Amino acid sequence: MEQITSTANPRVKEVLLLGEKSRHRRETGLFTVEGRRETAACLSGGFVPKTVFYCPQIISENEVAALFGPVSVEYVSISENVYSRMAYRGTTEGLVAAFHSRERSLEDIHTDAGNAPFIIVLESVEKPGNLGAVLRTADASGAAAVIVCDPLTDLYNPNLIRASIGGIFTVPVAACTSEEAYEWLHSAGFQILTAQLQDSSPYYDIDFKRPTAVVFGTESTGLSDFWRERSDRKIIIPMLGRLDSLNVSASVAILSYEAVRQKLSTL
Repeated sequence: MEQITSTANPRVKEVLLLGEKSRHRRETGLFTVEGRRETAACLSGGFVPKTVFYCPQIISENEVAALFGPVSVEYVSISENVYSRMAYRGTTEGLVAAFHSRERSLEDIHTDAGNAPFIIVLESVEKPGNLGAVLRTADASGAAAVIVCDPLTDLYNPNLIRASIGGIFTVPVAACTSEEAYEWLHSAGFQILTAQLQDSSPYYDIDFKRPTAVVFGTESTGLSDFWRERSDRKIIIPMLGRLDSLNVSASVAILSYEAVRQKLSTL
C-alpha cells in the first residue's frame, strides 16, 4: 500500500486539481468525493471508484475497507498534513476518494406514469449551492428526477457534492438543452408547469396527481421565453411580504411537497 507524507507529491497535486478545475475533471474523467456519507451515496449510486486516500490517524483501514466493501479500489495512506491539504472543507472524516465520472443524460431517467412522477427542471442554474439544496429536496420528497437545462455549473463540482450531501448521486440527474428536455417531457406525457409571477394560478389549485414537471428559472433573470411559451400551465406561490421572489431552492421545496401532499391524500 502506498503511503504519502509530502504535500509536494504529484498525486496530491492531482487531487487538488480535480477539486479546483472543472476542465481537469472533464479531461481525466474523474472527480473527488470527501466524507463518509457522500462516498457511501456515490457508491450506492453505482459510481466506480479509482483511488481512496485515507488518513489512518482519523479513520482506520478497517473502516475504509468496510465502506468500500468488495469494490476494487486502490488504497493510499496519507499523513495528517497531506489530508489537511487535500480536504476542501472543515470536517475531519479522514478520506478523499477519486471516482470515474459518467455522462448524466435523459436516458438515465426511468419513470412509472402510474405513480404520477414529479420532475424538477432547472434552467441555466449557476450556483452549486442552489443546485445542491434542490437535490436534497428532490431526494427527501422522492422526486423522479432533476433535469438541469443548459447548466452553468459542473455537476461534479465539489461544492455541489457537499451542498447536496450526496444527493447528486441518489437522485437521477440529467443535463441537456432546454429543447431536448422539452421534447423528452412532452413525448413522455408530462404536464409542464412553469413557476413564474405573471398570468399564473396558485400552485395549490393544480393537479399534481399526474406526471408533472415544474420548470424553474434563475433568480436573476427568471425563465426564458422558450419555457414560458411551451408550458401547459403557469403557477405561482403567493407571497404576502414586500419582496417579489423566493430563493429557487425554497420554491422547489414548496412545490415538491405539494406534490407529495396530493399523492399521499389519495392513499
